[in-house]
Amino acid sequence: MLVSEHAERGRKFKLAIRAGLPVLALIGLVAYSTFFQNEDITIGLREVILGLALVFVTTYFIFFLLEEDGQKSLIDPITNSYNYPAFLQSCERRRPRTLGMLLINNLGTINENYGTEEIDAMLRSLIYQLDGVLNATGLNDAIIGRKQGAAFLVVLDTDPEQLTEALESFVRDHATIRNIELDYRFAVLPVTGGDYDKIVLHLYDTIQAQHLAKGNAPDNDKVLSSAPPANGNGTLEDRIVEAIHSGKVTFSLRPLYHIRTQRITTYEVGVKLPIPGEAPLLPRVYLPIINRLGLGRDYDLVILKHVLDLLQLIDPEISFSFNLSPFSLRNSEFQEKAFERIEASGVRPDRLIIELYERKTHHNLEGYLKTLGSFRAKGLRICIDNFGSSNASMEYMRHFKFDMVQFDRDFVGKLDDKASRAMLESLIRMSHELEIETVAKWVDKPEQKQILENMGVDYLQGFIVARPLSEEQLIQTYNA
Repeated sequence: MLVSEHAERGRKFKLAIRAGLPVLALIGLVAYSTFFQNEDITIGLREVILGLALVFVTTYFIFFLLEEDGQKSLIDPITNSYNYPAFLQSCERRRPRTLGMLLINNLGTINENYGTEEIDAMLRSLIYQLDGVLNATGLNDAIIGRKQGAAFLVVLDTDPEQLTEALESFVRDHATIRNIELDYRFAVLPVTGGDYDKIVLHLYDTIQAQHLAKGNAPDNDKVLSSAPPANGNGTLEDRIVEAIHSGKVTFSLRPLYHIRTQRITTYEVGVKLPIPGEAPLLPRVYLPIINRLGLGRDYDLVILKHVLDLLQLIDPEISFSFNLSPFSLRNSEFQEKAFERIEASGVRPDRLIIELYERKTHHNLEGYLKTLGSFRAKGLRICIDNFGSSNASMEYMRHFKFDMVQFDRDFVGKLDDKASRAMLESLIRMSHELEIETVAKWVDKPEQKQILENMGVDYLQGFIVARPLSEEQLIQTYNA
């Protein structure tokens, strides 16, 4: 049990005594005046008044107990560690020698891609595992608190080196908690003076400075909230959940024209969510809700199943390019289910092209690339979407052999800009030297098509090539 939980139990016990003693005294007074001073028990005005007084006082103190408990809780409701005000009060009483901060650097990204229940469970598990590591290293009297969604604090009456070693051990051995990958930062400082709030700010600044020195930008500026969203989309959420659970998605197939062969053998999948009685929902509408509800992996499995079902109905030379969330791909349970479905379908894995787009390089790059390699080993092809729009895509290219890159639409839209055109030419040349196929999307004008062909792009997509097909049109065109 955490030190904070022991303290909270003690506080509630003292509060119960404070509320209970007056009630017991009043009950004793009523019993004495009613049962011991009169031989015959009668109910008169005095007994009625005393009874009402008993009800009033008991009700008042129960209300006082609940009100006091709600306003002065010591514990963070999600993690059971100290909340920040109680943590500072504990520091004032204890006067520790060392104060450390553990920061979840990617909590903002996690909060966008996992449900509230999953994140809360992960945070609770993190606190107990951190407490276990501290106890295992002999630091049994550690006080753990939470400042905000991303920051956790530890104080000890020990040397900073001991806490540093314990946090290093925790970070090394707990990179994944409850199947959620975490990117940690931490700092430890000796306590000088009694302004603990100032020391906490110094810890945060130290972590930020260390991180920025590596050329990164943290995404922990988003504070986690476990409260339900304050909106009127309850009915819409129910319909989205129903659509996911029933596997209802609709595809729009955008053709990729291969310049050298002058054929269309690949289609990029655009997904919509059909809602009864309404127009199909676009991803920008339903994806935030799906991610907040923790249904991202379920949604990706629905997409994969629909892709496999559709591929079984058309010419075996046709391939699909479609997006799957990196959070799903990195999940071991998702990988297992995905491989099982692909094998059971009988579809050639090389007909599946997984599109990736990440704004930031994954902190565990080696592990992530190993995951992508497992999909490649099964025969699937891997594509970087919106290539050139972020440093992350370039970093991945340095370490992994991709099959295809799809250039960011800004390049196509700015072909008349000298700088953008020169960058695109260099990216095409680099990709071809690495034996990676290239795709230019949103090509709508003949002059764009001609320029891109001269640059050596392998595939074109856009209205200049062909309009998107519905599922029915695709089946009619390519039914084997």
